[in-house]
Amino acid sequence: MLLVVEDDPDLAHLLEYNLSRGGYKCHLSGSAEEALEQLSHKSFDLVLLDIMLPGMDGFELCRKIRQHQLYKDLPIIMVTAKGEEIDRILGFELGIDDYVVKPFSPRELNLRIRAILKRERRGGGKTQEILSSGGVAVDLSRHIVSIDGKELFFTLMEFKLLVALLKRKGEAQSRETLLSDVWEIDKSISTRTIDTHITRIREKLGSRGCIIRTVRGFGYKLDDKEARGDDCQ
Repeated sequence: MLLVVEDDPDLAHLLEYNLSRGGYKCHLSGSAEEALEQLSHKSFDLVLLDIMLPGMDGFELCRKIRQHQLYKDLPIIMVTAKGEEIDRILGFELGIDDYVVKPFSPRELNLRIRAILKRERRGGGKTQEILSSGGVAVDLSRHIVSIDGKELFFTLMEFKLLVALLKRKGEAQSRETLLSDVWEIDKSISTRTIDTHITRIREKLGSRGCIIRTVRGFGYKLDDKEARGDDCQ
């Protein structure tokens, strides 16, 4: 899935049409803010990013993506009318993978996308890291949770919470620690947010949900050993 960030509807749909002919599925975003929202809810293989956007521009969006732990390795191609050398240099300094100037050849763009994705699959780009336990797999680089190869939909915070538990598998973690690590909230703040999110994660994991055990009066731990039903309450 490709995320196309382009505020011109006609050009966005033209990109979508040409990319679909190349075998790619696309999601269109008309602003940087909308793109960030989509990134928090869906998994993408690559971002096509315009520079001149309403509100936050493409450079700032690129900076935010590269600063985020979950998206920092996501391939980015800037597709823009700004062809000056200074713009190209800034883009590459921010960590983009390629720079395409409008007007462009749809065939060339497809080939550039294919080359980047092929590099990623071969491991020539960023390292893929997968955490797993009890049949549940989490692909950190692609922001994907799956069970036996079937992809599940997780929100950003649900994803981060599951990752925090997986990285300390077998260790009991207090609600305060999880709040601090996942939400970056001071440990002195008390909330039931953790319990609500744990319930949602268990529901999404279905029969595997009991790998997340309740530590009474303390918090939670992830354990892929068979758990009793009351451990999951």
